[in-house]
Amino acid sequence: MNGLEVSFYYFIIGATMLLTIMGLWFTFIMPCMDRWSRRFFFVYFSVLLLCSLASLIDLLIAPYPNLKVLLHILGFIESLSLAMPVPLLTIYLIHCRKESISGNMIFHLVLLIWTIFLVLLLSAPFTNHLYSVTPDGQYVRGEWFPLFMLPLIIIMFINLIVTIKSRNILSRKYYIGFLVAIIPLTITLPIHAFTDVTPLIDISVVLSAISMFGLILSDQTQEQLAQQQEIAHQRASIMVLQMRPHFIYNTLMSIYSLCNQDPHKARQVTMDFTNYLRKNFNAIVSDSTIPFSAELEHTRAYLAVEQAQHDEMLVVDYDTPFINFRLPPLTLQPIVENAVKHGMDPYAGPLHVSVRTLQADHAVQIIVEDDGSGFDLTNSNTSHATLENIRQRLEIMCGGSMNIESHDKKGTVVTITIPYSNLLSD
Repeated sequence: MNGLEVSFYYFIIGATMLLTIMGLWFTFIMPCMDRWSRRFFFVYFSVLLLCSLASLIDLLIAPYPNLKVLLHILGFIESLSLAMPVPLLTIYLIHCRKESISGNMIFHLVLLIWTIFLVLLLSAPFTNHLYSVTPDGQYVRGEWFPLFMLPLIIIMFINLIVTIKSRNILSRKYYIGFLVAIIPLTITLPIHAFTDVTPLIDISVVLSAISMFGLILSDQTQEQLAQQQEIAHQRASIMVLQMRPHFIYNTLMSIYSLCNQDPHKARQVTMDFTNYLRKNFNAIVSDSTIPFSAELEHTRAYLAVEQAQHDEMLVVDYDTPFINFRLPPLTLQPIVENAVKHGMDPYAGPLHVSVRTLQADHAVQIIVEDDGSGFDLTNSNTSHATLENIRQRLEIMCGGSMNIESHDKKGTVVTITIPYSNLLSD
């Protein structure tokens, strides 16, 4: 090889090693990948890294003819490691189809074809029909070299056919990921059987691996996010089902007493309480964000019921000029309920609760403030768990955040920040 060809080979090998090392690194650090996929890609990229190292050493010792035996060994390692991704793709494809690998007919067929390739590879050092090493360290193809490549070509076509037939089984990103990994090899291997395109195969294998890895990781990340949203939704449902029994009991008893004392007020409280219950149970079936106006209506209904029971002991102020945004259901109402629960003290005078909205930098803020007795944020009680649930749902469902400041005998301030990306269209 001339100097230009050598430089080109060094560049290809260096790029391949860099990409495989990146693949191994991301395999280790990505938290969203399931264990089976993590192990698969660790083996996959390790095999490609071994191939790159063998190619590098081969290139370095090629000028030394007295190392012919070592060149044969390196050629064997390079051929084996470069061919390993072919059956590995079959194994991962069968796994993604949710089928047993050991009892799968396709796997046994591929294993048989792969065994034929391995027998041919093991026989290569003992015959010149497949390939040979010249005295000056160059690899020369034999007349049977296309036969040597045939098993790998057949396996790749099997992988391609199975992938296409699995398009209704695999997710869209998995399907595209497998096509990205399979098609370049399916094209280059037949070409390589007749014309040496080893660098092209090296780089196409690694780029295909990286592309498939990225698509599958993206799909698994979205799946995990969907699972987190489902968990958040289930937590919201549980929170609805765990409504304070004494609150319901006291409300019903208040309505009962008002029926004789103030029938008009009894009807109003019944309407407010019905609205409150309806909003609560609607939150169970909601799996996405809702308009702030709906959550504010829910909160008003709750506070109206509480005010009917506590009369002048609960004073509520609303200052909500900005309502054109969305947030997770059961966000504001439980925070206000928490303020009433912890702040109400019949011996400390009326409890003042304010609900405000304002515009901040690229966000809308909801501020719930009370002048009650405050509570200990480090106490792992039900209220703390409720607030933590709200915080998690804000992060998952709309990228929001929540800050709580509570001081003993000085009240509590809860600030919710909702990014502008959740604004309602006009």
